[in-house]
Amino acid sequence: MIAGVGVDAVDLDRFARTLARTPTLRERLFAPAELRLRPPLRDEQLAARFAVKEALIKALGGGVPGFRFRDVATLPGPHGAPRLELAGAVSDHVHARGLRLHVSLTHDRPVAVAVVIAEKADAPA
Repeated sequence: MIAGVGVDAVDLDRFARTLARTPTLRERLFAPAELRLRPPLRDEQLAARFAVKEALIKALGGGVPGFRFRDVATLPGPHGAPRLELAGAVSDHVHARGLRLHVSLTHDRPVAVAVVIAEKADAPA
């Protein structure tokens, strides 16, 4: 059963300007695992991952107390499809509600777009 859906879009040029203007922003927004990916992520790839974080908040129905952007990492899955790795309060929130998350992201000038679907196992009949 679908428990929530979140969608977000990020303007690529605006995001790149913001990263350039605020050098410490990368470390505040992105998980260490995202920043360690090789080759290093380009600005448009970071923008898509930021869109995932915003879409996740929406899919969960709004703010999660203690939510930190760095606690959400979008990483390559076994076959290249993106997967989420969660930590901290957001991980606790998702696990306590028995949610499974699905994510899709893309970037193509001028935007990056992400969709997150939160799925809850159906109650027994």
